[in-house]
Amino acid sequence: QAPLVESGGGLVQPGGSLRLSCAASGFTLDYYGIVWFRQAPGKEREGVSCIQNSDGTTRYADSMRGRFTISRDTARNTVYLQMNSLKSEDTAVYFCAADPRNYCSYSVFTLPSSEYAYWGQGTQVTVSS
Repeated sequence: QAPLVESGGGLVQPGGSLRLSCAASGFTLDYYGIVWFRQAPGKEREGVSCIQNSDGTTRYADSMRGRFTISRDTARNTVYLQMNSLKSEDTAVYFCAADPRNYCSYSVFTLPSSEYAYWGQGTQVTVSS
């Protein structure tokens, strides 16, 4: 199984909600930070949220703060991204990545892809009426 697997994407109407999952396999998330990214067609990758699994520190990009919530379930070795009040501009493929620094700050949103130990395959989120 792939080290990180995202799930939970789909089609939702504006104003709706989705919960994305990022399940880790073969390693424990206790020693990694998890960062959620998204990429819309024709646009650059964008940092969404991160969680520092050592102490639960979280960060959100400005446009997601107040609408998205990142959380972790250590027993399930899974990180979640609860997305509420979804907008059409939230349409994108959402990816999670494991950061071996286990550090969450706004700077992690702009690190090169090679800085992350593992990447998931992505899950499509489409917000449309």
